[in-house]
Amino acid sequence: MIQTTTTAASVLGVPLVQTTRGEWVENVHSGHAAVVTWDGELIAQVGDASIWTFMRSTAKPIQALPSVLGGVVDTYGLKDEAIALMCASHQGTPAHIAVLEQMLEQTGVREEQLVFGPMLPASQEARDELLRQGGKPRKLYHVCAGKHIGMLALCKLRGWPLETYTQPEHPLQQELLRTVAMIAELAPEEIGSAIDGCGLPVFAMPMWRLALVYARFAAWGSEAAAPLSGESGAAAAGVVGVSAGIATAGGGDVGGAEVKVAEAGLAGTREAGFESGAGAPVLEAIAAAAKRISAAMISHPTLVEGPDRLASVMLGDGNVVAKSGAQGVFVFGLRQERLAVVIKLADGGESPWPEAVCAILEQLNLGKALITRIRSQISPEIRNDAGQLVGHRESCLTLTLNA
Repeated sequence: MIQTTTTAASVLGVPLVQTTRGEWVENVHSGHAAVVTWDGELIAQVGDASIWTFMRSTAKPIQALPSVLGGVVDTYGLKDEAIALMCASHQGTPAHIAVLEQMLEQTGVREEQLVFGPMLPASQEARDELLRQGGKPRKLYHVCAGKHIGMLALCKLRGWPLETYTQPEHPLQQELLRTVAMIAELAPEEIGSAIDGCGLPVFAMPMWRLALVYARFAAWGSEAAAPLSGESGAAAAGVVGVSAGIATAGGGDVGGAEVKVAEAGLAGTREAGFESGAGAPVLEAIAAAAKRISAAMISHPTLVEGPDRLASVMLGDGNVVAKSGAQGVFVFGLRQERLAVVIKLADGGESPWPEAVCAILEQLNLGKALITRIRSQISPEIRNDAGQLVGHRESCLTLTLNA
């Protein structure tokens, strides 16, 4: 692994969003942001785009790739709602739990096999209702339950040990590492690693690389054609963008290519031709899987997080693949534009995300309808317990556009 360190000063970054109370600025949320195209061009930034960050739950759609490619969805007859839950930081509502229980029934994974402990729903409303009904904590209420079920189901299909599925040296975790590294255009040993809140390894990389991952994932999931080989800097350097349009529309089946990836695992993708611009059938299978995952997230946005969550609001736009992560990380890809934006808040908060997103889109002159959608559903107003308007959240960031 490349040795790198972050300090309090480097993580702090620059002011992104301020909150006001009356006529005064009450506090400031600082951090970093980067805008990256699918072929690796850093087109704009605020603060330091090279600051290292953990992916946290923004990794979930990428972590779902091996399960989809490996046949979990088709073998067990899972629906798109289950794919959405594999990518989810769910809020524990009855709708979420119904899908998770169905996933357990179809895959044969048992709730007690999930590595984390029982807990209450993340949603305050769902938690209060559960307690009113005399309900108890359970593992399915964990925000990462869908991801873990998908991973355990893949282990069952591959014949891998179930008891140690969270260990870094486990074949599952090694495949997930190679998947993330491949899309980020890094060697596995160049990826940082620690332990996430749910017990799995969590990967770290320069922040702009996380945007690159989402730009590629979004481009693969779009109808816009992306070159198969050769002409872009990204192709020469390592990873070739693929148009999802070359895969069949019905569930992403590309025949033998998907079988090839499932049998060899994503470990074989570089050998299959990422660096040379060859290996198109393998790339088509990955593109088809990305398209399938994106479509499931967009079709079921509230399953991915919840009705009042920024990622779910943005997924409802149809052109966006978005996901939040713990400790202030938020990333989204624009499918048709084939670019992505990553935001890292130094204080680990979430409430400033909407204004930071809208400000970045405005300064890029993109997504006017998306901005309207966000502001109509997540107000920048701050109201007190009496319902009085007492302040606002306001962007104070300025993008530096790279020539």
